[in-house]
Amino acid sequence: MPNLRSSEIASRLEKVRARIAEAAGRAGHSRADVRLIAVSKTFPLDDIRSAYDAGQLDFGENRVQEALPKILGTADTAIRWHLIGHLQSNKARKAVEMCPVIHSIDSAELLRRVDRSAAEAGRTPDVLIQVDLALEPTKHGAGVDALPGILAAARRCTAARLVGLMLLPPLTENPEDTRVWFRSLREVRDRLVAGDLSIALPELSMGMSHDFEVAVEEGATMVRVGSAIFGSR
Repeated sequence: MPNLRSSEIASRLEKVRARIAEAAGRAGHSRADVRLIAVSKTFPLDDIRSAYDAGQLDFGENRVQEALPKILGTADTAIRWHLIGHLQSNKARKAVEMCPVIHSIDSAELLRRVDRSAAEAGRTPDVLIQVDLALEPTKHGAGVDALPGILAAARRCTAARLVGLMLLPPLTENPEDTRVWFRSLREVRDRLVAGDLSIALPELSMGMSHDFEVAVEEGATMVRVGSAIFGSR
């Protein structure tokens, strides 16, 4: 019988899914077009299992060190792990061994390191470029001017597969204030694809607990939601 905490997580998940479906409908998209990533950083293994039991398959962690015991502790499940935080190049091998999706590529050199590590480990991770549109000094990410070089490196990858872009917009109290950043990322993606028909960037990872509905309305295909599912940290 589920305990109170498990029931709470299941209820929160149901509400988040409903909100995603409503936002997708407003934008003329299908709920199936949006992948919900439950951000489990700082939350215990029991919470992850509760969310999994409620049907959640995709989970995101910020740090390789914190993710490892959780990944090992859920090895009997079908969970798909996403690394959504900054990746240091010396952690590339461990990251590709653990996570089939990496959202935080921010340089051509890091992508090359991830690709080499993936080839050596026999893995084929999906990767996204973290784009810093606001050029915030406290955040990681590649500026728009750096994207052609990263795309050139992606064309030479033999194991890693570039599938899209990720964004961490400036933090604001009003979710509507983030709309311009989400729209800008979509426009950047569209220009890149229009300028080079050899690339396809179907994924846009953008939107968190306080603004994921706005992100979905602006074309997000992945939303990274933590506190709306698990509660406050």
